Amino acid sequence: MSSEMITADLVDLELDRSADTKEAAARALATRMVTLGRVTDLDGFLADVAAREAQMPTGLDGGIGIPHCRSAHVTQPTLAFGRSTTGIDFGAPDGPADLIFLIAAPAGADDAHLTILSSLARQLMNAEFTTALRETPDAESAAALIRGEDSPASAPADGTSTVSAAPGSGQPDSNADETAPTPAPPFRIVAVTSCPTGIAHTYMAAESLENAAREAGVDLTVETQGSAGFTRLTAETIEAADAVVFAHDVPVRDKARFAGKPTVDVGVKAAINRPAELIAEAREKAARGEVTTPTGPTPVDNAGDAGDSYGTKLRKWLMSGVSYMVPFVAAGGLLIALGFAIGGWKIDKAPSVADHFIWTDHTSWAALLFQIGGLAFAFLVPVLAGYIAYGMADRPGLVPGFVGGSVAVTIDAGFLGGLAAGLLAGAVVLGIQRVRIPPVLRGIMPVVVIPLISAAVVGFLMFLVVGKPIASLQSALTDWLEGLSGANAIILGVILGLMMCFDLGGPLNKVAYAFAIGGLTHPTDGSLKVMAAVMAAGMVPPLAMALATTVRGRLFTKTERENGKAAWFLGASFITEGAIPFAAADPLRVIPASMAGGAVTGALSMAFGCTLRAPHGGVFVVPLIGQPLLYLVAVAAGVCVSTVVVVLLKGARRTADPAGDGGAGAAAADEARVPVAA
Repeated sequence: MSSEMITADLVDLELDRSADTKEAAARALATRMVTLGRVTDLDGFLADVAAREAQMPTGLDGGIGIPHCRSAHVTQPTLAFGRSTTGIDFGAPDGPADLIFLIAAPAGADDAHLTILSSLARQLMNAEFTTALRETPDAESAAALIRGEDSPASAPADGTSTVSAAPGSGQPDSNADETAPTPAPPFRIVAVTSCPTGIAHTYMAAESLENAAREAGVDLTVETQGSAGFTRLTAETIEAADAVVFAHDVPVRDKARFAGKPTVDVGVKAAINRPAELIAEAREKAARGEVTTPTGPTPVDNAGDAGDSYGTKLRKWLMSGVSYMVPFVAAGGLLIALGFAIGGWKIDKAPSVADHFIWTDHTSWAALLFQIGGLAFAFLVPVLAGYIAYGMADRPGLVPGFVGGSVAVTIDAGFLGGLAAGLLAGAVVLGIQRVRIPPVLRGIMPVVVIPLISAAVVGFLMFLVVGKPIASLQSALTDWLEGLSGANAIILGVILGLMMCFDLGGPLNKVAYAFAIGGLTHPTDGSLKVMAAVMAAGMVPPLAMALATTVRGRLFTKTERENGKAAWFLGASFITEGAIPFAAADPLRVIPASMAGGAVTGALSMAFGCTLRAPHGGVFVVPLIGQPLLYLVAVAAGVCVSTVVVVLLKGARRTADPAGDGGAGAAAADEARVPVAA
């Protein structure tokens, strides 16, 4: 490892004195980086570390914590090390970590430095290395050990690595008697590991799998899809493999390469914590002839780790469908709204522009926009159903999902029908995949057998079994929305506002948004009011944070003040995620304040009777809003409420603890006492 990566100044062998939580540990180690000019903005960098930690805990079995991130505030790849005698909780299953490594990589780090960081990740799987770190007497020795000057050699992190079966496990011995019978070839596994940042977990998972394969007498080859790039497994290696292990938290690149192989598909931490179980599971699946690739569910889009509850899996499946549906909704809905704005409310009665189009007539152009938007919007339910099924069963789920969604449109089952069709399609495909089939048929399963059978089954269920009851429920929901008035409408506005602002673009936000755009498939006055309330509430959090950083900037860090400038545009554009940086840094104050303002805005929008035909656009579609002035009043009221609440909460916190960890006072104190390199 480069001598510039870590020095004695970046080592703290008595981390207990300054830190007892993972946030405090990261701050203590990051402060050393700031002192050496490796990090330019302490709070900005710590916010990036916290955002990475929020994706997945960085604690590992064996008493190791590896907080890490890529950040624009890092000037050069840097590693800081801390040792704790009491241990610090980084979310590992076996308890606190006593060895903490803070890895900082620049946003544009080159491949060579990322490879160096990945080699450290592999070293951490070496028991001799971690034992030596626990016993080293001084910072200089620890830094030298981490640099590799005194540590055991670790496997190269060049993108792929191979572990051959141990002697006596079936691997031929070159010294054996030539007349001896040829032993059976070893069991062969190919694996792919990847994590969101591609710096640490990717390579630690690979090393862990390799160690377990060596002990089990298995021939294993790993493709590490990290930030430093990857060397692709050869077609011959994949073809010769008896099974596949995917350990990933981002999609596997070119996953179709592994079609027709028994597959174990888990999150990356499962490979680090229980590699022997995964190898045993791969062998069992191969023995049963069970094939789940490329058709099996993935932890990225749907099921997550094996410990995920059915509720968690269901949420991920539904979010998969919604995420693919939203672009169709935005494009189609805005085109329809523009058509109405240009051509008037009777533009939906215009003849087809394919038969009648006058180049100089504005109504013809309005009709063109409306009809293109209508076609895009017609994909809403089929795309929702198709990609829910895709989230459950990968590509084979697309055909029955789209077919089921189209049936839902045909029988007027609407948005709810699309949800049911997607879940049915995914379940049917997963059921078909559990059936053992002869190897000779495996090649045609994904392209012929599964699409044929699943489309027929889902179509039958939607047309004749579940479709009509769902259509009746959809009709009842539409009638209910149409009949909303007075207190009932206001209560619904409060609920939708709270949901939009609770997780700022997360699952609850998406549920409320999906509910609103589902009503646009059968637009009524009630559903248009719901759409207006949802968009208004969703604009509040980023606008409120932008206003708060303007009127009381001293309560926020320098990075937050910079984020506040961008939040003006994001909020005005109905991008609720613009408030996430503020919530990540101070969730206990930002989220309640956002919810308070969102509830006020949702209630006022419903009370004012504001309507909206466009599913997106923020202030840029105000001309398309019914009661536009009152709509803006509702948004402004919510923004003011959220701003006042967040300022009061942050002000009270600063008064009570002007130098507390994570507070604005602490940020100011740190900026005052820590030299930052120019």
